[in-house]
Amino acid sequence: MKAILSLLIPTLSLFLLLPASPASSWQDKVEPALMAELERDGYASFIVLFEQQAEVSAARQQGSKMQMGTYVFERTRAIASTAQKTAIALLRAQQAPYRSFHIVNAIQAKGDITLVESLASLPEVRAIQPNPTVAVDLLPEEREQQVLDFREGVEWGIAAIGADQVWDMGFTGQGVVIGGQDTGYEWDHPAIKESYRGWDVTLSQADHNYNWHDAIHEIDSMNGPPYIAEANPCGLSSLVPCDDHNHGTHTMGTMTGTVSDEGKSIGVAPGAKWIACRNMERGYGSPASYIECFEWFLAPTDLNGENPDPSKAPHVIANSWSCPEIEGCTPANFETMQIAVDNLKAAGVVVVVSAGNSGSQCHTVSTPAAIFENSFTVGATRQTDTIANFSSRGTVTVDSSNRLKPNIAAPGVGVRSSIRNGGFATFSGTSMAGPHVAGAVALLISANPELAGQVEAIESLLESTARPMLSDQDCGGVSGMEVPNAVYGYGRMDILAAVQETVSTSSRETLTTALTLQAAPNPARETVLLTSSIAPKVPATVQWMDARGRLVKTLNWPARASQLEVDLRHLPKGVYIVQARMGAQLYSTRVVKQ
Repeated sequence: MKAILSLLIPTLSLFLLLPASPASSWQDKVEPALMAELERDGYASFIVLFEQQAEVSAARQQGSKMQMGTYVFERTRAIASTAQKTAIALLRAQQAPYRSFHIVNAIQAKGDITLVESLASLPEVRAIQPNPTVAVDLLPEEREQQVLDFREGVEWGIAAIGADQVWDMGFTGQGVVIGGQDTGYEWDHPAIKESYRGWDVTLSQADHNYNWHDAIHEIDSMNGPPYIAEANPCGLSSLVPCDDHNHGTHTMGTMTGTVSDEGKSIGVAPGAKWIACRNMERGYGSPASYIECFEWFLAPTDLNGENPDPSKAPHVIANSWSCPEIEGCTPANFETMQIAVDNLKAAGVVVVVSAGNSGSQCHTVSTPAAIFENSFTVGATRQTDTIANFSSRGTVTVDSSNRLKPNIAAPGVGVRSSIRNGGFATFSGTSMAGPHVAGAVALLISANPELAGQVEAIESLLESTARPMLSDQDCGGVSGMEVPNAVYGYGRMDILAAVQETVSTSSRETLTTALTLQAAPNPARETVLLTSSIAPKVPATVQWMDARGRLVKTLNWPARASQLEVDLRHLPKGVYIVQARMGAQLYSTRVVKQ
């Protein structure tokens, strides 16, 4: 949808080189757009960016992901607490509302031009940038003509990237946490409730501490219509996960959902857990709301915003939004959000970002956070494995970098997933492609837990195992007939190939053998017949696990029997992993209960 801003680096004028010229004034630190707003309205929301930023490059030497995250958290907080002292004292003296950040050494505040002048006059202040509040509206349509795949059991995108075959190998995202920042999330939707980290299935109760944060605290009526509570079911600063649009719930379903109303599997990593932050109000955010969510993911807090704990940070964050100029993001301040993304990567978190829906021309990947080097940017493909017309292309020219984006492409047309009020719907957009990749990251880490925190290794695996895709479109001097290119990046993601690449040789041999167990009919309703190519010499144990890896059923396979009929009537509909160990071999398959 949208995204965040960045820092203003004042440019020295030629006049300043002349001996007779006056010294740089405080206005040089203030973005022109903010000055115009202050002159027009007399009052504005703004971001104060400080000169000193934390150096966190040593984080990768800290060892585990938790140690990396703790290092970045402690380092950024220490720098901010020192650098912001004078500014915070000034704001308190003026009784000006403010919010302090440390993932980027910055403060969001409100006030008039006199306050801005006082802050800009501080030598430690680098720039003061606008934090506009825009009129709320529905998110733009993300639709394209499509022919839906009616394959039984799984949605087409799941099958296209090989996620269902990874499940057959026993990897469903178990042990991995996915973070989502979006329009919010209907946490108790049947398709995503049990994957919510705050839900305790044993106690049948939810604990939203450390699992949910709402960065939407107010609606400024000055630049938009008055806030109407009835228009937004979530209100402000909600203490319970809530979605005011559908977009967030849809993306989470693609990452961790179970089955839709049609009985098809919709989530790439149904065994993963999710936590979330609302960064938009009815489809629009501000630089401050995006920064706030990024900071919360670095070290989630309780519902009071206190007691941050970096050990509870996610492994990957899905970002299906953008920050256009209307929300305050311009080349003059891109660096502010870039610092947040850089610090999250240093903390061992994969930052997956949708490329945007501004295609089909070149250089349309143009908004934060998709443009950044340390973002893993995703374009959208159709069911025909061709790029969607709307999918934004590289190279990135808005910051003059000519950086090659996207990194990769994934299914993004005709994606069916969960929406508010327990429903399901089909959407199209790069917003749908990014969640496929975030879910794939979870599958990778569940297959090889040593990858946790190793962002560059994960990204390299996804790029090197992607299915190469060529295009007749050349952009920024990059040929579409080469890989990577500015249309598909390294190609369409193939998570099966990536998982096969990362598992050990011994594991790979076991998993190959595991594919010989057959189930029919599949999908099944009341009974299913399991067939093994090798009858066990002694009785074998058969374990049934749900999509989240929980054991739900144990059976005995009789000796010298090549088949076993299983009664499914007591099981709820969904996807199940069946494993049978016969001698030294592990046999496995996937069964869909309708």
